[in-house]
Amino acid sequence: MINRRRLRRWHIWLGWLVAIPMLFWTVSGVVMVLKPIEEVRGEALIRPQAPIRLAAPPVPPALEGIPFKSLSLQQRVGGPIWVVTLADGSTRLANPATGAFYSDVSGPLALLEFMKRYTGKAHALSVARVDPDRPPLELRKPVKAWLITMSDGAHFYVDASGEIIAKRTRWWRFYDFMWGLHIMDPAGREDTHNPWIITFALISVTTVILALILLPMTIRRRKAEQ
Repeated sequence: MINRRRLRRWHIWLGWLVAIPMLFWTVSGVVMVLKPIEEVRGEALIRPQAPIRLAAPPVPPALEGIPFKSLSLQQRVGGPIWVVTLADGSTRLANPATGAFYSDVSGPLALLEFMKRYTGKAHALSVARVDPDRPPLELRKPVKAWLITMSDGAHFYVDASGEIIAKRTRWWRFYDFMWGLHIMDPAGREDTHNPWIITFALISVTTVILALILLPMTIRRRKAEQ
């Protein structure tokens, strides 16, 4: 026969064990639904690129012998450019009028590209190069990029082709921290299959099962005592 007292003891101790992660899950879940995800991502802060307009058919760059993944024509402040994505994930730029290759976007040009599409009210404080070998946690992409820091605390990342690849508002960073707590991976904030969350999830399920077993036992006991 199942010992009700022992089950209650297990249920209490397991409940105490999962109390903190349950609190993390609840609080972080509330934070993540306080604002629409579009606002968290800052989608309204960047306007779409203008349509591409060409005076003549574009001349593709010479790619013979160069391993690449894609070739696309994209709009920038100075007009259309070819963006070649190489096999290693890096990009090269080319002039659509001649096919000649450009150098990577500089810091001032990255700022110009960004401000052309920015719709917010803050102003830029600094432009800094990002080390692709040690990208910031909020970027999580090993790419060449420029970090633009705004006066309202927002961060924007512009890659070597001049494309805005990440928008990080202050709320996004807080949201991201809460997401890390929610999946119990505050360091990397990407691993939803880590041992901590699996362990505490199993303990939580066990605690609930014990509660479901104890409830009818308690009801029967109280009826017998009446």
